[in-house]
Amino acid sequence: MKKPLHHLLYVQVLVAIALGALFGWLAPEIAAADWVKALGDGFVKLIKMAIAPIIFCTVVSGVSHIEDAKKVGRVGVKALLYFEIVSTFALAIGLLVGNLLQPGTGFAGKPDAAAVAKYTEAAAKHSGVDFLLDIIPESAIGAFAKGDILQVLLFSLLFGFALLSLGEKGRPMRHWVDDAGHAMFALIGIVMKAAPIGAFGAMAYTVGKYGSAALLSLGGLIGAFYLTSALFVAIVLGVIAAAVGFNIFRFLAFLKDELLIVLGTSSSESALPALMEKLRRLGCSQSVVGLVVPMGYSFNLDGTNIYMTLTSLFIARAMGVELDFTHQATILVVAMLTSKGASGVSGAGFVTLAATLTAVDPSLAPGMSFVLGIDKFMSECRALTNFIGNGVATIVVSAWEDELDREKLAAELAPSSDPC
Repeated sequence: MKKPLHHLLYVQVLVAIALGALFGWLAPEIAAADWVKALGDGFVKLIKMAIAPIIFCTVVSGVSHIEDAKKVGRVGVKALLYFEIVSTFALAIGLLVGNLLQPGTGFAGKPDAAAVAKYTEAAAKHSGVDFLLDIIPESAIGAFAKGDILQVLLFSLLFGFALLSLGEKGRPMRHWVDDAGHAMFALIGIVMKAAPIGAFGAMAYTVGKYGSAALLSLGGLIGAFYLTSALFVAIVLGVIAAAVGFNIFRFLAFLKDELLIVLGTSSSESALPALMEKLRRLGCSQSVVGLVVPMGYSFNLDGTNIYMTLTSLFIARAMGVELDFTHQATILVVAMLTSKGASGVSGAGFVTLAATLTAVDPSLAPGMSFVLGIDKFMSECRALTNFIGNGVATIVVSAWEDELDREKLAAELAPSSDPC
């Protein structure tokens, strides 16, 4: 028996987003208040407080239950290989659309270098050796306290291998970790009931704070970014999904609750626990889900990659700088590296953009102030594309490892199935 429409989470979130946008438009002064912003920020914090423990439990459980330790490394290598290939496509399609539509042509404005100083400083601190050292936590507790996904992932992998090496002696701890994981997902189920409130607050504050003027003045870039991301999901991820044996649009329908939450909160992390649970329902093995999803949130940022190449071309044209093939190829290579270097940094999308522009041509960095005001409107699309890309990646690696239950996948994505 199907639930009434008003009991479905995605319906509640969709209504909340619409009401939030309406409230922000009709009463912008009230909607831009700190207490409205706190509704969205509070929900995201509720989710984030559980992400580190969930990653720990799923990764440790996945690794410690694997009889062949070599499999962990094999899955990791396959995941990274897939991430790099698909990330290259994301960067390339951003350059392609940017050259075809040429957003930024005729833009009149003066860059404000001071407005982006903090991002360029952050970008400089998260590259090369510093990035490698940042992966290693100073203490295990510190990694959990900061919520650094990469550090938690490293500690979880080491802990999982330690349990694996203990054999039968590690069985009680493995059972405890499994039970703790179930409890954390139950906690997320409780927190998700507040999703409509969080989506309402986040959308109302965004519209009330920035209004429609920013959208109109830089609508070309926003429209080009959304179009490029849609093409990437429909064509690139669609072809990958078809090759594996599922329909990308049915996959999106299966994740409609989570997609709306990501849209409302502008954070792909807000739906990370639910994504892991649904991927297991689709037939992906627990060990693959536990490894690939956390890795993807740091290394598989398709939406961020599209954003960097497209926005770099916009800024260059807005500043009257012509980027030839060599410059654009440099953007592609540098962005491939900087998108990893700023993982876990606050405002990661903007930090990676700063690092990319500085490496290609330092004179372009002040032009980031052109997009500073509308970055919030683009963050939703970045988060959605990153989220979808990580879901597809996990299914691909599961199939690659021959650990995908195709009967479950077909049943859950059947047109008549109801994921709720």
